[in-house]
Amino acid sequence: MTARCVMVLGTTSGAGKSWVTTALCRHYARQGLKVAPFKAQNMSNNARVVAALEGMQGEIGAAQYFQALAAGAEPDVRMNPLLLKPEADTHSQVVLLGQVSAELGALPWRERSEKVWPQIAQALDALRTENDVVVIEGAGSPAEINLHASDIVNMRVACHAQARCLLVTDIDRGGAFAHLYGTWAVLPEEERQLIKGYVLNKFRGDAALLAPAPQMLQDMTGVPVVATLPMWWQHGLPEEDGVFDDRTHARGEVTRAIAIIAWPRISNLDEFQPLKNVPGVRLVWARSPADCSGADWIVLPGSKATAADLAWLRAQGLDRTIAAHARQGGAVLGICGGLQVLGEALIDPHGIDGNAPGLGLLPVVTTFEAHKTVLRTHTHFGELCGPWSALSGVAASGYEIHHGQTVPHPAMAAQGDVVREVMPGLAWQNGTGNVLGCYLHGLFESPAVLQALFGARVPTLEDVFDGLADFLQTHVEPGVLDALIRKD
Repeated sequence: MTARCVMVLGTTSGAGKSWVTTALCRHYARQGLKVAPFKAQNMSNNARVVAALEGMQGEIGAAQYFQALAAGAEPDVRMNPLLLKPEADTHSQVVLLGQVSAELGALPWRERSEKVWPQIAQALDALRTENDVVVIEGAGSPAEINLHASDIVNMRVACHAQARCLLVTDIDRGGAFAHLYGTWAVLPEEERQLIKGYVLNKFRGDAALLAPAPQMLQDMTGVPVVATLPMWWQHGLPEEDGVFDDRTHARGEVTRAIAIIAWPRISNLDEFQPLKNVPGVRLVWARSPADCSGADWIVLPGSKATAADLAWLRAQGLDRTIAAHARQGGAVLGICGGLQVLGEALIDPHGIDGNAPGLGLLPVVTTFEAHKTVLRTHTHFGELCGPWSALSGVAASGYEIHHGQTVPHPAMAAQGDVVREVMPGLAWQNGTGNVLGCYLHGLFESPAVLQALFGARVPTLEDVFDGLADFLQTHVEPGVLDALIRKD
């Protein structure tokens, strides 16, 4: 089996590559084909735990995880062999084939790219031998002339796989035809030949008003515009890079206001996507105390730099806001880094994250260990009280990605301030029950959890994937999608 490769490139970041790739995965899978996604290198703190080599578990970008599900494939680390997880403005943790590599993290970018290319090519080739179609996603723009020589994610991949490429642009930004022409123009001739169609994404208005630009562009480049995709705000798929959606609307009357702390190094933001689809829920990304006004819940999400984000929290005065909310009986939820922040202290003997006093809302203490826990986890809640009591006995599936190990504070426990462990080794609750901390990511992707907390049924991922495929099929010129995988 040698897969036909289809690749989705973009003129810019945010053009819509990820969701178009996901839609293509579902489209081809619905034809009975064996399909796998691929992205050579991803930069994101949204990661999922999947099968790795030699029976291990490892991390890939969340976008490729969802694309694999859309394709009906078991996600594995070959689908995103290189993942960069930003820890600061100038440094990222490097994850190769699911495992953290300190060696690669210490190398300059160009040296790292050349070193990992053989493993990237090997991962792609393995997927090509196992599937009928591989849908490949690029990154940023393929036309960055300062990066082109060291590229390992765009045109080098396209040339290696002889992929048939779609070039997507965000027409809502303006300058779409210039973006498309400029991208095509700076590519070498042999790479231009791989571009088979242009996609205008996020269009608002009458598509007839675009004429004669699509034909003019085709006359200039020899490449047709194969789709004009209308603006679609609510397709239900999380943004690849965890871009904040600050439209804080709710479906119907607001019955629950949830403030999620939007600290600078937030991670796994995508796990809150299902809450956007719950009727009556209003989400607010909180960066100041005023953003938490009127909130029923305050949620402290995951963080890629927990101690630094805790310092930022204090600088904004949000620590006092959260403490006051908790004192008044308001519900507080901490997930992973958020759980760690809720405790008494962060202890960092290995220089992983940093030392700091916590918020003191849970009598626990966290120590950062050199070894990173990366696990898929299936478990259930024990007996809870207070605002979270509806979760008692509810089964939950998700994933763990953390260096921290959290235990009850021994001195406080000796004095009778005993924390309630409501999920063995993973979740703890204060005595009054309004503060809950949990290491398990992905809680809100569980229908049972949503039913318990909201009595709601939200669209499933399967619904979302089918909707994406239907939308793409409706708006792409007839025959184009089939032509992309037709054998020569």
